[in-house]
Amino acid sequence: MQHLVLRTTLFFLAFSIAARSLARDSEKETFVIVHGATAGGWEWKATGKYLENEGHEVYRATLTGLGERYHLANPDIDLDTHIDDVVNLILFEDLHDVVLSGHSYGGMVITGVINEIPERIKHVIFLDAAVPNDGESIWDMFGSGGPRNDSRIENGMLLTPWVTEEATPPHNTPQSIKTFSQAVSYDNPAAKALDVTFVAFIPEDQSVEERSQSKAWRRAVERGWTIRTFPGGHVAQQEDPRGVANLMFECIGDVNTAR
Repeated sequence: MQHLVLRTTLFFLAFSIAARSLARDSEKETFVIVHGATAGGWEWKATGKYLENEGHEVYRATLTGLGERYHLANPDIDLDTHIDDVVNLILFEDLHDVVLSGHSYGGMVITGVINEIPERIKHVIFLDAAVPNDGESIWDMFGSGGPRNDSRIENGMLLTPWVTEEATPPHNTPQSIKTFSQAVSYDNPAAKALDVTFVAFIPEDQSVEERSQSKAWRRAVERGWTIRTFPGGHVAQQEDPRGVANLMFECIGDVNTAR
C-alpha cells in the first residue's frame, strides 16, 4: 500500500512539474524593442537580457544612423527610414505575434510599423513614448515646430545636450532632423484594433496626477489603451532594467477598453 501511495505521489509530482514546464513554454514571447532618439539598441541590452533569461526571444532594433549604425548617419534619413528598419527586421526574421515596444521617439516609429504590418503584431507597448495622431510629426505633437531651446541643428543633424560624440561607446549620437519633422501615418483600422499598453515613467519629483496631464497619456486614454505607471526617470530601463523587463511581460495580457 505504501508503494502504491509513493508511486501515485511521484506520478502527480511529475505531472505537476511537466504541466508547469508546459505553461512556461507556452508563455515564451517574441519582443521587438525600439529605442528612443539619439540612442540605440545598446540602451536596452540589460532589459533584453532579463527577458532572454526567461526564455523569450528579443530583438533590439538599432535605427539607421544611430548606435552601432552611426557610420550610416546622414541628414537624408527620415522617419520612414526608421519605420522601414523595424518593418524589415520583422519581415526578414519572419517574426509573428510580436510584442512591439517603443521608447520615447520610438513611439513615432512603432506607430508607423503597426500601421504597415498590424497582422504581425500581438501587443504594442508605448514606454514613456510619443503617441502621435495620423499625419503628425513628433515636433507637431509637442507643438514646438523645431528642437528644444537647449538643442541645436548642425548640417541637418540634431545635437542634444546629452550627445557627447567624444565619449567611449556606447553613447548617444546626433540624429537627422527629418526623423523629427516627418509626419507618421496612423490610419489603418487593423492597427487601431490592436491591444496597446501605455506606460508612463514617473520620476520622484512628479506625481501620477501631474504626469497624467501629458498629451501622450491623454491620447492613450482617449483610444481606450491600458495605462500603467512605473517609478523612474525617462530612461527607467537603465535605472531598473529587471523591473522594466517584468513590466513588459505583464503588459501582454492588457486589453483595450471599448471606445
